Amino acid sequence: MELPVPDSLTALWQDLVAIPHIGFYLTAGWAIYLVWLSTWIVLQKREPVATLSWLFSLALLPYIGFLIYFFFGPQRIHRQRLRRVRARAALPAPPPGLTPSPEAIELSRLGQATTGLPPTTATQARLLIDGGAKYASLLADIAQAREHIHLEYYIYQPDGIGTALRDALVERARAGVKVRLLLDAVGSGSTSQRFLKPLIDASGEAAWFHPMKLRWFWHRPWLNLRTHRKIVVIDGRIGYTGGINITDEEDERARKDAYRDLHLRLEGDVVRELELVFIEDWCYATGQPPLKQLHLAPQPGTIAAQVVSSGPDSNWEAIHRVHVGAIHAARHRVWLVTPYFVPGEAARMALTSAALGGLDVRLLVPKLSDSRLVTYAARSYFDELLEAGVKIHEYGPRMLHTKALLCDDESVIIGSANFDHRSFRLNFEISVMFYNADLGGRLAALIEQECSRAPRVRNDRNRSLWRVRLPEALARLVSPLL
Repeated sequence: MELPVPDSLTALWQDLVAIPHIGFYLTAGWAIYLVWLSTWIVLQKREPVATLSWLFSLALLPYIGFLIYFFFGPQRIHRQRLRRVRARAALPAPPPGLTPSPEAIELSRLGQATTGLPPTTATQARLLIDGGAKYASLLADIAQAREHIHLEYYIYQPDGIGTALRDALVERARAGVKVRLLLDAVGSGSTSQRFLKPLIDASGEAAWFHPMKLRWFWHRPWLNLRTHRKIVVIDGRIGYTGGINITDEEDERARKDAYRDLHLRLEGDVVRELELVFIEDWCYATGQPPLKQLHLAPQPGTIAAQVVSSGPDSNWEAIHRVHVGAIHAARHRVWLVTPYFVPGEAARMALTSAALGGLDVRLLVPKLSDSRLVTYAARSYFDELLEAGVKIHEYGPRMLHTKALLCDDESVIIGSANFDHRSFRLNFEISVMFYNADLGGRLAALIEQECSRAPRVRNDRNRSLWRVRLPEALARLVSPLL
């Protein structure tokens, strides 16, 4: 039985068919669209694989493809003016002798050249494993704040820990402490102004990073450019950063299936670099003039440290370069932990070259991440890595969310950045690079413990065409866009 077609639609179709050469016009319009959009994408001078992926994807989706690229395609942000804050900052230089190896000095120079943040030191660097340890320590430090509390998070949920943290900030704001909270508008989209009202009423401040507001058509939205950073600075003396957001999903005290994750609690001069990054983000998001940092006496420590920040406001991909540089500089060990493993050519070449050169290369990833597409894309690289000699471990059943790199015994990188295109190119990320044998030993012990619970991926694993190989191959096709 055929459904009746409304007279208005029939008349519209007849009018379209009656237009002379309608097929020619549609074809010509599609060709002009394709040439124009392709020229736009090619002129961005991105990685060839990513450029070709976008071109083929958009060519198969006439007109709709333009909207996809308009909202989700790569962009650059120009906010270099704010970087002058770093040039004016009085950051104490580290004592001599903390970075004796030429490789460590070269990595420090690379980090400073790409970010403007020089090497410095920490008096203390604590590893906080899982949300329970991080949240307990953070709330205790906030209760002791006297001057200011600066917070920046990708995900802040109005759940149990989110409410507890808000109430702690409200109490400090009422006591006269200056509280500034910067949240990503997408990652923290469920946190409402109503939830934050007690903090505002207590004279605290809250701002949104890249809010999703409609703007003029020629201004592309920032839907795909998020702050993935996790930063807390208390009185310019205590700093927190790493992979743990503010959500019960990462609190093992609230949920048995909470993410397995890692965070840092820092003291010393390195905290001032964390605060500089926060200040830039706060000024950028609010339009306020640069905040003044406290005039604190230098606190030189024995842990060589350096903050490395990156984002779409720079062409240098600083965190990507530092990771690849550290892997190339390694002499006997490269241990990488990441929840999302979608490497580019340079990163993949660095890992396989290290393994082929006889180094102990280990990769620890989740058995099943919170994105099945990313899981398939990550596994599409396993065959090449295994053939080169990389030992791959899949952690489960909890979701592994740790982001850490250990090279040899002393080179450590911990932060918010995943080992994928999104973290290296699209997100605003932050990592801390250390050169310290004690911290390296503690991280090594943690990774060894995690690997002991994570079965190794074998060459003789199930490689079914339809259930494994084909989904992995298809996911790999779009991996430059993830």
